[in-house]
Amino acid sequence: MGFSSRCLSIFVVVSMVVLSGVHGDPLVPALIIFGDSVVDVGNNNNLQTLIRANFLPYGRDFVTHQPTGRFSNGKLATDFTTEYLGFTSYPPAYLSLEGRRNILNGVNFASAASGYYDRTAQLFRVISLPQQLRYYRDWQNRVVNLVGRNRANSIFSGGIHLISAGSSDFIQNYYINPLLNRVYTPDQFSDILIRSYTSVIENLYSLGARRIGVTSLPPTGCLPAAITLFGGGRNQCVGRLNNDAVTFNNRLNTTSQTLKATYPGLKLVVFDIYTSLLDMIVRPNENGFTEARRACCGTGIIETSYLCNRGSVGTCTNATQFVFWDGFHPSEAANEKLAQNLLEQGFELIS
Repeated sequence: MGFSSRCLSIFVVVSMVVLSGVHGDPLVPALIIFGDSVVDVGNNNNLQTLIRANFLPYGRDFVTHQPTGRFSNGKLATDFTTEYLGFTSYPPAYLSLEGRRNILNGVNFASAASGYYDRTAQLFRVISLPQQLRYYRDWQNRVVNLVGRNRANSIFSGGIHLISAGSSDFIQNYYINPLLNRVYTPDQFSDILIRSYTSVIENLYSLGARRIGVTSLPPTGCLPAAITLFGGGRNQCVGRLNNDAVTFNNRLNTTSQTLKATYPGLKLVVFDIYTSLLDMIVRPNENGFTEARRACCGTGIIETSYLCNRGSVGTCTNATQFVFWDGFHPSEAANEKLAQNLLEQGFELIS
């Protein structure tokens, strides 16, 4: 996208957001979220799993200054996106009490450590994407019962559906699992994930979804924990992991274009978070950060979930200076920048 057209897109989106705020209505009727820890807002709190974030210092900079299950010190990128779209509350975790009451504006089905590969979710006893889709069908039935079929269909087709998945499949499964990495090359494993992705999109389309956004893989080789685990002692991004992410992202884009051409009326946007996050990592100072190798929590080189806790020695006092909050997840400050980038890229979903 050229500079002038990019500026025009930003201007149009901002204008729509401002008008939405003036009239008091969000830009879309609902926001529905699927995926992993990048977008989980607390579903794992209700599961018997070690992959949780419902304890301090997680959430210390959130609106309530309390942990919610979000894998960050504060808001996620999707929280900022929710605000930009004009909603006054965030889509609740489906398994929470609020997720059973406040459902018309959308819900969040995401589960940390889930992915496109079903066995990734099984390893960590979290909610697989097929199960998230089953919950989505249940949610649809409840919406129909509340507002009737016609209005419900408008919510399903007009609502934005966001998907974040794939990172856990590689980092928390493929790279550490000889049952996978000795059988499949990274390219072959990517093909397996892409087939699952295709199935998810086709299922959502069959259920009435028409506006879908999916995030690319981030530069997985630059995550602080990935450098520690797979960097061979070198204090720099792991090239082979980033190369695998780029290969996957290319296939994700190609497959998405094919799906758009196949299914009439489908608006499908691939959000490139690889480029924007890599820019923060490579040029932290220009993006308002002072630290991109270490995360804020603990030593900043490995801690996540239960390893990132109140007793973690070395946790920073000002997370706004850090690109990463823990070994795998961005800080609230980085999430805000990612969300601004998503807003620009997602113009098709709100037009």
